Amino acid sequence: MSQPDRKARLPTGVQTFSEIRQENLYYVDKTHFACQLVRQGKHYFLSRPRRFGKSLFVSTLKELFEGHRELFQGLAADDQWDWSVRRPVARLSFASGLYTKPGGLHNNLLKQLRSHQRSAGIELEAAEGPDRFAELLEELHRSSGRRVVVLVDEYDKPITENLGRPDLARDNRDYLRALYSVIKDCDEHLRFSFFTGVSKFSTVSLFSGLNNLNDITLDPRYSSICGLTDLDLDSVFASELEGLDRDEVRKWYNGYSWGGPDRLYNPYDLLLLLRTREFKAWWFEAGTPAFSVAETLVQRRVPVPSLDGMHATDELLAAFDVGSISTPALLFQTGYLTIERSALRAGQRHYRLRYPNRAVRTSLNRHLLAALTAPPPERDRLAGRPHPRG
Repeated sequence: MSQPDRKARLPTGVQTFSEIRQENLYYVDKTHFACQLVRQGKHYFLSRPRRFGKSLFVSTLKELFEGHRELFQGLAADDQWDWSVRRPVARLSFASGLYTKPGGLHNNLLKQLRSHQRSAGIELEAAEGPDRFAELLEELHRSSGRRVVVLVDEYDKPITENLGRPDLARDNRDYLRALYSVIKDCDEHLRFSFFTGVSKFSTVSLFSGLNNLNDITLDPRYSSICGLTDLDLDSVFASELEGLDRDEVRKWYNGYSWGGPDRLYNPYDLLLLLRTREFKAWWFEAGTPAFSVAETLVQRRVPVPSLDGMHATDELLAAFDVGSISTPALLFQTGYLTIERSALRAGQRHYRLRYPNRAVRTSLNRHLLAALTAPPPERDRLAGRPHPRG
């Protein structure tokens, strides 16, 4: 773990590893996870809720593979990484872009590929996005003599942003399937790939053919690859906790689990608490997914008491596709429920889910109450029922 001097700034909203290190911001060392991933495999997938540190980890991987050792002094990777090899990195991020109109995804991808083309000083001729991506990987390998690293952040946003527009969502899903199939076809040119996003689409629907993709979402070894543990908070941010009730901090914000030994904090909640000194549902109130969770629960007539203690299996938690997502998967993948405990029965893992903490419990219940007590026309709209006039 890296703890700068007392005058260091909190990295609120900062998702770039180089900025955190160069500006001497607080940083919790996650580089040992990166080293472990590279040692043990090649193609990885990770799902975590929004604002949980996914983009920062992707940024960390980029700086590692590009060999910027000066950024890693004092961190775990400093003496674990092979700094003699620098690799070309093709990083794609779908965090921003206009995906709500036909052609938006294609235009965004071409813009990113042109940026890579200019940076590498290479020429690409293919007109279609997936074909040009394949051409980029081949040319990067050829020109550098090193196999390429592919990093994809917010891989699912062009789909999830359009779940209220199912036809466009399916078009974007099919386009992304063609794009991601390039990873399999260009495997000889690749050293490593890493996909991350909020949702966990089935392998068949989005990663068809990429049968060696290692999903570490619920791997206990990587449960704290994003998020902060109690140890992180009490060591790295110890001086910032002065004057705050430590038990209240834990009740309000601790509690997330992806199958490992530690309960985790959402970094966004903690950084806003440390900056403002106010206990509020910072993460929840910062914005919901494009599809409203509360409205979906009302439409499905899910009893509110059933949320805390909901049961699910591996299959249910991964059941996400356009027009088809189970209630447990929706709530777990978006971060409104987390794993309380799990058990292996008859060869299948079963999970009991619960609210992660006070902030999520109170906020989600307040939004559900507002949806349930809406005026009849609005309530009928949420439930998908026509409302008679007069």
